[in-house]
Amino acid sequence: MKYYIIAGEASGDLHGSNLIKALKAEDTKANIRCWGGDLMQNAGGTLVKHYKEMAFMGFLEVLFNLNAIFKNIHFCKTDIENFQPDVIIFIDYSGFNLRIAQWAKENHFRTNYYISPQIWASREGRIHKIKRDIDAMYVILPFEKEFYEDKHDFPVHFVGHPLIDAISNRGALDKESFYETFHLKKDKPIIALLPGSRKQEVEKMLNVMLSVANSFSEYQFVIAGAPSLDADFYTPFLKNPNVGFVSNRTYDLLSVSHTALVTSGTATLETALFNVPQVVCYKANWLSYQIAKRIITLEYISLVNLIMKSEVVKELIQTNLNRTNLETELSKIIKGPDRERILESYNALRRKLGGEGASKKAAALIVSGIKK
Repeated sequence: MKYYIIAGEASGDLHGSNLIKALKAEDTKANIRCWGGDLMQNAGGTLVKHYKEMAFMGFLEVLFNLNAIFKNIHFCKTDIENFQPDVIIFIDYSGFNLRIAQWAKENHFRTNYYISPQIWASREGRIHKIKRDIDAMYVILPFEKEFYEDKHDFPVHFVGHPLIDAISNRGALDKESFYETFHLKKDKPIIALLPGSRKQEVEKMLNVMLSVANSFSEYQFVIAGAPSLDADFYTPFLKNPNVGFVSNRTYDLLSVSHTALVTSGTATLETALFNVPQVVCYKANWLSYQIAKRIITLEYISLVNLIMKSEVVKELIQTNLNRTNLETELSKIIKGPDRERILESYNALRRKLGGEGASKKAAALIVSGIKK
């Protein structure tokens, strides 16, 4: 059977790659065409367009790139028509994917969504488009099933979180080689810096994250370089000898880290699953933040706190994200009772997310749906 998968970001590429592997195990003759990244291509998908060409962050950035976005939408529709898939599988990336879903439904293509748009966070009215245009939804967060079924009478499948698979499927890390490859100091505990994956957010986040490096000289601060950005982009941030850099090896970095400063997003959950206490950071340009503040209705911004429905990890947002507050909160989680409390909460978080097998469950449901 023929599958067309659309992911638009690094996290979608990761989850899409595991879904492709699971689809190929479920359907040995699977022909998969995809929008995504290197991971999806390496998993066996025929890559149509790389997410690096599509990663626009914030309201202003999207506005300035509307021409490129509309060209991508037109190209995508044409490519789907030429390929004639048995199913189109959307992975998050709602601004683009919901547009394609409406067109696809009107043109009688089967539409599946794996990893729901975060309509529970903002613009909840998109539920009407989802109910109209999506044939089957596979959700990965426990509260999403309740949101869709109880609040909006839209049946969904909770398959568990694919990050659990992605982390458990990692090979053993050669710690000695890892430290040597990236010139890390073996005698200093690591504070990992995860500043995001897009240029705009990394530029905003790294300067404030690095402002505390000299205050914790007994630790080394190590930046996790995103696969979507060239290593040269990070060079201006590496002037402090107490700051290191790891390129495209975030999971390996987290596996040896003591503590972390993390930009809000999927990375907060990844950090928790590696048992690394963290401070969650977020800062956008003023206008984007003012707009977001008016349409996002959540009490928390990090997935860890949202899933647990309490402030497990500290969130420093916009003007609260400054050197003074960052020093204070980082000190609390480096050692002491706050650190132990967070680690205990991480155990409860894992139980809520369910066990392994999200990609396998989703693939089985997708294939059986086509056969029906």
